[in-house]
Amino acid sequence: MFGDHVFQTRRKKQKQIDSDLAIRNLAELQVGAPVVHIDHGVGRYQGLTTIDAGGIVQEYLILEFAGSDKLYVPVTHLHLIGRYSGINPEHAPLYKLGNQQWSKSKQKAAEKIRDVAAELLDVYAKREAKPGFAFRAPDADYYRFAASFPFEETPDQANAIENVLEDMQKAKPMDRLVCGDVGFGKTEVAMRAAFLAAQSNKQVAILVPTTLLAEQHYQNFQDRFADWPINVVCLSRFRTGKQQKSIIESVEKGSADIIIGTHKLLQKDIKFHDLGLLIIDEEHRFGVGQKEKIKALSENIDILTLTATPIPRTLNMAMSGIRELSLIATPPAKRLSVKTFLHQRNHTLIREAILREILRGGQVYYLHNQVDTIQNVAEEISKLIPEAKVNIAHGQMPERQLERITSDFYHQRFNVLVCTTIIETGIDIPTANTIVIDDADHFGVAQLHQLRGRVGRSHHQAYAYLMVPPDIKLTKDAKKRLEAVAAHDDLGVGFILATHDLEIRGAGELLGEEQSGDIQDIGFNLYMELLDRTVKALKAGKHPHVSLLEPEHTEIDLKISALIPDDYLSDIHQRLILYKRLASAKTEDELIELKVEVIDRFGNLPEPTKHLFQIHQLKISAEQLGIRKIEAGNVGGLLEFTQNTIIAPEKIVKLIQEKSEKYKLAGANRLRYNAKGETPQLRIDHLREVLRELK
Repeated sequence: MFGDHVFQTRRKKQKQIDSDLAIRNLAELQVGAPVVHIDHGVGRYQGLTTIDAGGIVQEYLILEFAGSDKLYVPVTHLHLIGRYSGINPEHAPLYKLGNQQWSKSKQKAAEKIRDVAAELLDVYAKREAKPGFAFRAPDADYYRFAASFPFEETPDQANAIENVLEDMQKAKPMDRLVCGDVGFGKTEVAMRAAFLAAQSNKQVAILVPTTLLAEQHYQNFQDRFADWPINVVCLSRFRTGKQQKSIIESVEKGSADIIIGTHKLLQKDIKFHDLGLLIIDEEHRFGVGQKEKIKALSENIDILTLTATPIPRTLNMAMSGIRELSLIATPPAKRLSVKTFLHQRNHTLIREAILREILRGGQVYYLHNQVDTIQNVAEEISKLIPEAKVNIAHGQMPERQLERITSDFYHQRFNVLVCTTIIETGIDIPTANTIVIDDADHFGVAQLHQLRGRVGRSHHQAYAYLMVPPDIKLTKDAKKRLEAVAAHDDLGVGFILATHDLEIRGAGELLGEEQSGDIQDIGFNLYMELLDRTVKALKAGKHPHVSLLEPEHTEIDLKISALIPDDYLSDIHQRLILYKRLASAKTEDELIELKVEVIDRFGNLPEPTKHLFQIHQLKISAEQLGIRKIEAGNVGGLLEFTQNTIIAPEKIVKLIQEKSEKYKLAGANRLRYNAKGETPQLRIDHLREVLRELK
């Protein structure tokens, strides 16, 4: 394996996380799902409809509010709408159109958000003010080490490595979260960071939740660092008392460069010689007490956290800019997604699933998380599938026995491992490609996703079966969790699953629990968006006024048909995704890229869709100039400016003086222009000319 490079198919760099999430937010909309309209509050989405008003055909979203009031929102205004993700979306508080209740809720939330933002910035400022160690820049040795990686980095992986190395070279403590699906190459990011730290004569501590994972990391790091004078040690319960004592001494003296271990690394008797980097693998597996010890350990050192599904609080902080976030969403070359099935437990299905895997020469995990009944289950499987060689693994076994069983499974001496969640983080076995999870309703989203990641580590198709007892009545939360995992079996969905977890479990609040009421009132997405804007305003030294809540977009009405016709693209969800991607495009380059993609996928653009793209292009130009609203018809149009427009008043005065037949003022912040536009294309061309002259 190590002699050959596996090459990665080049892909375009991933778009920003937030716009991807925004698109997903609406892509998953079902009829009846709650949504938030920034001007009118929470309503329910009731589908798309096309309306012909005096020959002008437009597509609208239908939103239903309290009292069965309906609002028709043109698709060009999709930027005003987001999915409602409150603590309990089924009981979303619907608002009544035309009263002050929504304004009051927004105002109240905005005031509370100001306090939260100020507190967050205080945390951020304290961390920024702390002195940190600036590691050396990568040199020829580093690049030789990087070149020995037997695969080609995926674009996301290369980006994450670059981000981490840049952070490490700054003279302030790094706190970066690298989120990537199981097997997407987070360990290589950690290895590059560890190499850079060791080159600067600093020690690296790698904290992992289980002994099995510590051993696997130890093997991988030893193999990778074999050609370098870097001493890698491992502290876990697989070591004898004498070995542990010797390792602890080497850590204190400084002869150990990279120390891999479980929570034993947090013991009082461990004194690091000169710790520079702490790498935490699967942070959500550590308890509150352990996290407090980690905090004490990591006062001024760089921290790198690796996770497949970040816990909601961690995700919150990453999304709010308190921690830096790198997302690895590109799967490695030739990797297939794990096909996931949700079923009531039955023997026929279990036999079929296990037998199929064995007959193709593979291995199976059968996860049963009860130590007292695990033996019975193993015997049951042996009777059900006499062809299988079955063994057991759980955390209460003696270390040596567990180590031997793991090794035997790795070397394919048996093919069905009946186990507890001890396998959740750790053993990487490319030939194990089916997992059956008993009582799947007892696990959280992050845990189910993590367990599913134990299979599908090679280029073979892998399968995960989530089994629930046949006679059980699932709670709503358990049902949502299982459906979220079963529905999201694409590669790279760990991040999306974590956002689902946020919604299901309730977001709470970053620095306390008081905010949950406001999140319920205005929805999690809008809450986070407002928090983000407030933080940015405070950082820029501005007073965050309620005007932050107002949409920062230009409205354009040229009284022409601008839509994606049903006969061009009949799938409603696809149309909705494209409308949202258009509304989310921030630059003309993004628009051109999207246009090329649409033509490539669906054929040449019909006239109304060409107009739609052109209007969005005009919108981007108008937003840059600080224009709030544009209306145009047969004989000209009207432009309304925001208070923050970048167009100097002298420029407008000069235009009116030089072209008095074309331009006239229509109030303090409005400009009228005359131009005959009998056809849609003429109207678009005239407006383009007006914006060019204002520039």
